[in-house]
Amino acid sequence: MMAANQGRENGIRVGVDTGGTFTDISIYNPQTGKISVWKVSSVTDNPSEAIISGVQGGLETFGYAATDVDYLGHGTTVATNALITGNHARTGMVTTAGFRDVLEIRRQTRADLYDLQQEKTPVLALRDLRHEVQERVNFDGSVHIPLNVEDVRRVARILREQKVEAVAVCFLFSHLYPEHEEAVKSILEEEIPGIFVSSSSEVVPVYREYERFSTTVVNAALGPIMQSYLNKLWPRLQNIGVNAPVHLTQSNGGVISLQDAAAFPVRTVLSGPAAGVVGALQIGLAAGFPNMITFDMGGTSSDVALIDNGEPQLATDIVAHGHPLKIPMLDIHAVGAGGGSIAYVDSGGHLKVGPHSAGAVPGPVCYGQGNVQPTVTDANVVLQVQNPTHLLGGRLAIDQAKAREAIAGLAATLGLGVMETAQGIISVATANMAKAIRVISVERGYDPRDYVLMAFGGAGPVHAARLARELEVPRVLIPRNPGILCSMGLLMTDLKAHFTTGRMIELSPAGIPDLIRDISSLDQQATDWFEREGIGLSDRAVSRSLDVRYLGQAFELTVEAPAGVVDEAFVGEVRRRFEVVHQQMYGFVSPEEPIRVVAVRLEAIGAVPRAALVPDMTETDSPVEDAIIGERAVWLPETGSFTACTIYERDKLLYGHCIAGPAIIEQMDSTTFLLPGQIARVDGYLNLLIEESV
Repeated sequence: MMAANQGRENGIRVGVDTGGTFTDISIYNPQTGKISVWKVSSVTDNPSEAIISGVQGGLETFGYAATDVDYLGHGTTVATNALITGNHARTGMVTTAGFRDVLEIRRQTRADLYDLQQEKTPVLALRDLRHEVQERVNFDGSVHIPLNVEDVRRVARILREQKVEAVAVCFLFSHLYPEHEEAVKSILEEEIPGIFVSSSSEVVPVYREYERFSTTVVNAALGPIMQSYLNKLWPRLQNIGVNAPVHLTQSNGGVISLQDAAAFPVRTVLSGPAAGVVGALQIGLAAGFPNMITFDMGGTSSDVALIDNGEPQLATDIVAHGHPLKIPMLDIHAVGAGGGSIAYVDSGGHLKVGPHSAGAVPGPVCYGQGNVQPTVTDANVVLQVQNPTHLLGGRLAIDQAKAREAIAGLAATLGLGVMETAQGIISVATANMAKAIRVISVERGYDPRDYVLMAFGGAGPVHAARLARELEVPRVLIPRNPGILCSMGLLMTDLKAHFTTGRMIELSPAGIPDLIRDISSLDQQATDWFEREGIGLSDRAVSRSLDVRYLGQAFELTVEAPAGVVDEAFVGEVRRRFEVVHQQMYGFVSPEEPIRVVAVRLEAIGAVPRAALVPDMTETDSPVEDAIIGERAVWLPETGSFTACTIYERDKLLYGHCIAGPAIIEQMDSTTFLLPGQIARVDGYLNLLIEESV
């Protein structure tokens, strides 16, 4: 794979986001400031096919050559899909004697206390592929039992005979003493040529062995899959003439080189959704809204995140498809409610929607590709919220009759009318999405009524108006190109890397030397990374944070560390910030309790040329009626009947235009629906700002 570099500042920059249903392409020309968008159906079993055809189609459509491309950012679902489908590498594990079953024992708690039928997510390293070796490191990082090298070679030979494709090396307290893991990694690579090896001290050097082991095993299991994908994608891009540097989105919202993505694929588990949050952040800030709840509804799921005062929320402990991961990620909550989510009646006779999805193939019933189970998109087509004849600007034919037939079957089971059933599907999906938003807002001390709902994704603008009313959110912001915002986000983000050291440090003057030592170590790691990525001094930035908790507390909170020297004032400010966060999260503070730092974190940011948002500051004097392209009857629950809705073409809406609902706004990549009593205004960035008219 190619070396990392950032391309020229005046070349064409391309963002590609691969979703479960569509692959989105954004093309930015820095000379003109124009962003062009393109969209093709995803190819589930070979995502690179849609990427190649999408890039080619987009470049040809907008008059560019492949050699014009100087940068390509890619948001991928390869890692996520591997976890969902179980299509991961055959993975072994080497661990400290006595800790073979940490992955099985977990935290000895049940995910759902009262669910008697629940099944644990299968571990990615089966028990017969997990092996113990003699070594032991104490809690303070001192060596209790030296590493038995012959024991390691014996285990390596067994793993070779077991034909594993990847190995995770996970020792107790290796975040304090990584030398044993480093030695084992070298031996494994010597004994099993071509093996992919992940050591926990490289992947996630923090304490809590279960989460550290789980994260490292996931990284190992995804390693060969990601390497194979990238090794195929890069030559195919070269074959069509694209020789630009390629970067992948990380779950933290930044991008990394192909080399880092291949070595640490676990960092890309939320690749696509993270790019969407970054794009939403930049557009929201430009529009004057630093407080946002992002709502990204695609074909398979809805992803929501909270941005407070211009800062996306980060999480260091998440569960991805049943697997705990302890790495910095944007705090994105996903729910199985997308346009392709399947509606059904459960054993109790209740209407349910998702989490299973029809995906890109066969897709919703209205796509006419063989699916007979009704989806959310089918419900919108039957209600005529979405175009009943075509989508994607006419490139995707829609069969409303088939969608109606599928929903009629569901209606017969429920004893309801077809239109009531279709609206019921929308109502259930809306409730699912509202619940997801309350998880990242109300349950964490934030009132969603204080935020703007930033709706995007192909289906986000279709449902945003109803969702906002459900949550009593006063404003909805729809970006100019909502259906491809994730791919646009790839053109609006910088290179990012996170470095962590885990160690118990007393937050007091006595702990200052340890804090200085760890921060200095992380600073050096960041400097080395900047050098590898070719980031100039003027384009470098770092920020630090600390994982902090009261003595004896089970879990920690992450707080931003103040800039400057580490002294008693630094310690006092960290305590103050911790108490503010603790008060918000738990509703109390304990001023007399001692505090411990359990991890020091550093985020390194390398600035790269980004797509710029340029507003039009002159309001149009043309009437909004010039954007009208027709009228369609939409079934509304408010009236219990079909109601005439004016249809507007999004491309013809200009700064200053105002639309009153009920109305429909169509564009190639999405449809925006306004409810009765709502108005939408077009701002200088050509965003739609939806508010209640009274």
